[in-house]
Amino acid sequence: MRKTLSLISVLLLTQFTYGQWSKGKGKGYYKLSAWYLSTDQHYTDTGAIDPNVTRTQFNLNFYGEYGISNKLDVIAYVPFFARATQNNIFSGTTGGLIQPGESISAIGDIDLGLNYNFFRKGNWSASVKLLLGLPTGENAGGSDGSYQTGDGEFNQYLSSLVGYGTSFNGIPFFAKAYLGYNNRSQNFSDEVRLGLESGINLFNKKVWLIGRLDVVESTFNGSLNAQNAAQGSIFANNVEFVGVGAEASYYITEKLGVSLGFGGAISGRIIAANPSLTGGIFLDIK
Repeated sequence: MRKTLSLISVLLLTQFTYGQWSKGKGKGYYKLSAWYLSTDQHYTDTGAIDPNVTRTQFNLNFYGEYGISNKLDVIAYVPFFARATQNNIFSGTTGGLIQPGESISAIGDIDLGLNYNFFRKGNWSASVKLLLGLPTGENAGGSDGSYQTGDGEFNQYLSSLVGYGTSFNGIPFFAKAYLGYNNRSQNFSDEVRLGLESGINLFNKKVWLIGRLDVVESTFNGSLNAQNAAQGSIFANNVEFVGVGAEASYYITEKLGVSLGFGGAISGRIIAANPSLTGGIFLDIK
């Protein structure tokens, strides 16, 4: 049986949106970014860390939020180029090539959704979000079917979010929390997700520094074997993890900026045990 890793949720969990307030009619946030993970170890189904052949995952993606009213935003995450690779495998005794490396390039899984701000009073805000995960990526590429840019299932993720924004001595600050349920198809187990995020705006409002904690727990109600080789080696069933991330965003102008961030699991089951990196350029129309 092939040990499996998982990138499930990692891409969306690296998208920071500076609080949980709706954008407002005609306003939006748009980001082009690159995301990269190189992993040579993973958390097993018991939570231990085991080594594996080095695999990498890279994508170029677009993330956008647009306010179609003062309370309702549309959301899109489109990984328009995704690449999965594995290094050559050499004999530790003779140094000879045992298995040549492989790679695939394709589109990734697209997420589309809505965010509705149903409460806003003073510094508090609350919303409900629905995301639909479309199986647009490759879920069985390469010679053994384990090279993937998507998991091959259609999922529906519903969450509730509460945010609080204020300022200390003129320095903007926000904190938010979320709780959600991810309904998955194709015999994948459903997931419960929860997390916290906070940020502070420094240097005359030019720099956002943001930290995040995310937790994913499986409901173990799916029949798909998490160790099944046919399922692939980067997306798996019954994934669980506690992940942390951070991002710094710098506004070049009032609307245009660049960002750099990282994220990874500090504990988990059936997930990569190496951090990922992301960087991009964004347009924030307020």
